[in-house]
Amino acid sequence: MKLYLASPRGFCAGVIRAIQTVESALRKWGAPIYVKHHIVHNRYVVDQLEKKGAIFIEDLGEVPFGSYLIYSAHGVSPVVRETAKKRGLKEIDATCGLVTRVHSAAKRFAAKNYHIILIGHRNHVEVQGTAGEVPGHITIIESALEVEKLEFAREQKLFYLTQTTLSLIDVEEIVQALREKYPSIETLPSSSICYATTNRQVALQKIIEKADLIIVVGDDLSSNSNRLRELGEKAGLPSYLINSPDDINPAWLFGIKSVGLTAGASTPETIVQNCIGKLQALGVVETEEISLVEEDVFFQLPKEVAL
Repeated sequence: MKLYLASPRGFCAGVIRAIQTVESALRKWGAPIYVKHHIVHNRYVVDQLEKKGAIFIEDLGEVPFGSYLIYSAHGVSPVVRETAKKRGLKEIDATCGLVTRVHSAAKRFAAKNYHIILIGHRNHVEVQGTAGEVPGHITIIESALEVEKLEFAREQKLFYLTQTTLSLIDVEEIVQALREKYPSIETLPSSSICYATTNRQVALQKIIEKADLIIVVGDDLSSNSNRLRELGEKAGLPSYLINSPDDINPAWLFGIKSVGLTAGASTPETIVQNCIGKLQALGVVETEEISLVEEDVFFQLPKEVAL
C-alpha cells in the first residue's frame, strides 16, 4: 500500500503565533493564564497548554479581576473586549492577522453605508466575532440557497466577506449566486479565505487524483479540517477525519492500494507522524510527499509577550 502525503499540512502561521503567545505568557507571568475560547481548534494542543497552566474559558465572568486574558486565533467581538476592560483584565490579542483583516474590512465598509454579507458558519466563533464588529449592518449566509432568500434593494450597497477557513468550491458557488443576483456587489481585492486553507485544499486535490482513500488529521471542531474531509467526500472517495492514530480503523484499508494523508492547520506534526507510523504498521510500504508550495508566512507575537 502506498501513502501520498500532502504538503503543506498542519500548523499555519496564525496557529503557531497563537500557541506561542500562550506559551510566552506562561513563561513571562506564570500560571494561570486565561484564554477566551480554545486558542486553536485542536484538543491535543489545548490539553498540552492546560498542563502548563492555561485555563480556557467562554464566560469572562470566570476570570478573576485583573488577570491576564488571551484572545484566541479566531478573534472576538468588541462586546467581549468591553467586558474585559470593565473587569480590569490584561488583554493579549492572539487573533490571526488574516481574521483581523476581515474584521477591519467589515468595519471600514459598514462605515461607508455598505451592508456586509458574511459567508460562513453562523455558530463558528470566528463568524460570531466578525459579525459582532458591525451589529445591524451584517447578514450571515451559509449556502447558495440562502442567497435566493436575500431581499436587498438594487440600490443597496453590498460588500461580501468570508470566514477564513471555508471550502474554496463552496465559496465559489455562493459568490457566483451573489454576483448573479447583485451584480454590483463588492469585495476585497483578494480572497478572505486564508492562504493556509487554500494551500491545504489545493494540495489535497492533487492527492485525490491518485488515492483510493483520504485521511485528514484534525479536530472535529476545526473548520478547515472538516472542509478537507468534505473535499475527499465530494470526489467520491472514502474520507475520514481523525484526531489521533487510535482513530484509524484497519477495516478502512481493506482492498485499498493507496491512501492520501493531510492535516488541518491546527494539527501538530507530531500527531501526523504518529499516524504515518500507524499506517506503516497496517501495510504502507511506500510514502510519497506531494508538495504544492513552501509556506514562509510569519506573524510577529503580540507586543505584550514578544521577546
